[in-house]
Amino acid sequence: MGLDRSDLLTRFNALPAAVARAELLSCCSSPAWADRMTSGRPYSSSHDAVRQSSAIVAGLTVTDLAEALAGYQADESAGSAGAPDSEESAPACLEYERRFGHVYLVSRTGRSRQQLLDLLDARLRNDARAEWQTVRSELQKINEVRLREMLAGPR
Repeated sequence: MGLDRSDLLTRFNALPAAVARAELLSCCSSPAWADRMTSGRPYSSSHDAVRQSSAIVAGLTVTDLAEALAGYQADESAGSAGAPDSEESAPACLEYERRFGHVYLVSRTGRSRQQLLDLLDARLRNDARAEWQTVRSELQKINEVRLREMLAGPR
């Protein structure tokens, strides 16, 4: 028998800091994000945690964002994240990585394959500063999905 939604949040809030940090790093590989999320406990709800996560991601440096992306580079089956899964996107993803020097990150949630391909094409036209802002926004979306699942269970 699994934990109910409130038990997941209660459990997370009660974890020793090192264990909570390790669980958070499984959601997002940025140590700065995980440290701030850990020290922000206890959370009153998964919504509270998501709000805090978004605020933290908004303040991450490019170095912090690059550390978050490193986790996606190591895990190419990132579920709700990562490049569109198709042979037709592969050349554009390689071009993206050459151009920006990091893996392409996008939240797949609620987007069709064509929308993902169109977004990849549009992002290839970004300058570096605009692209880091887009990465930040996509990371916020991905963290939201992962945190809600971790703290409130699957929908």
